[in-house]
Amino acid sequence: MKIAIDAMGGDHGPKATVKGAIMAAAILPEDVKIILIGNKEEILEIIRLENSDPSLFEIIHTDEVIGGGEHPAKAFSKKKNSSIVRGFGMLAARQIDAFASTGNTGAMMIGAMFMVKSIPGVIRPAISAQVPNVSGRSATLLDVGLNPDCRPDVLYQYGVLGSLYARHVFHITSPRVSLINVGTEAEKGNLVTKAAYELMKETNGLNFTGNIEGNELFENTKSDVMVCDGFVGNIILKEAEALYTLIRKRGIKDDFFEQFNFENYGGTPVLGINEPVIIGHGISGPKAIKNMLIHTRDVVEAKLMDKFKEAFR
Repeated sequence: MKIAIDAMGGDHGPKATVKGAIMAAAILPEDVKIILIGNKEEILEIIRLENSDPSLFEIIHTDEVIGGGEHPAKAFSKKKNSSIVRGFGMLAARQIDAFASTGNTGAMMIGAMFMVKSIPGVIRPAISAQVPNVSGRSATLLDVGLNPDCRPDVLYQYGVLGSLYARHVFHITSPRVSLINVGTEAEKGNLVTKAAYELMKETNGLNFTGNIEGNELFENTKSDVMVCDGFVGNIILKEAEALYTLIRKRGIKDDFFEQFNFENYGGTPVLGINEPVIIGHGISGPKAIKNMLIHTRDVVEAKLMDKFKEAFR
């Protein structure tokens, strides 16, 4: 298995990225090869300073970087020798099994949509996040920002994508799927959620458990997958991040709230495209990079994209 990572991406690359890759290499089996894409000289210097072995990695040299503040489409088209563009080129050519980055999210999505492309039948891909639960079992929330406006059939497909992700990567036998809404009753919500409810209710393809309200998210006893549009999902995600930051600032130590630390999860795959693409937070440190690479291995091993293709065939 070959997993490539954009070594130059994020606010702290390449230092944090290479350090995280070194940590991951110590955990991952020998048949998993980590490929570092970026400035070779800088990468080798960091490996040397960390007293690590360069032979643990394959290094693909690039001399351009797409910065976090750059216009995604313009940068992607102009910077052909950037770490992000080279990574997608290798993935599209199937020279690697997965590509991960904490770099420019817009550029990552352009690569995902126009080089790797959506699986036929998937209306709109999604990205997800893990929401902690007081029971100790997290739930998958999607979409968390890719599509702020969704039709009912898109929300239904999110239920399918999220269910397959939960089943094959998190090993939940029959994932329960719920729809985030302003009430638990079937007649509650706006026109979109009402129609989505009917679609989800009337299919045998989902273990649909009905609506779930915002005040149930962290004491969730009814679902393993929570579906919403990217507008609602991104607000929930940012609020959870803000809550964790506030608790840390106030010096509160609690094992449950520590689950809100994004570094524990590292990154998330783009669900509904042809090849594994994993996106991480721009502020990721070495711990997040390590966990992102481990999760990338899990996604590849689960053959998740093949499961999507079978479901939408």
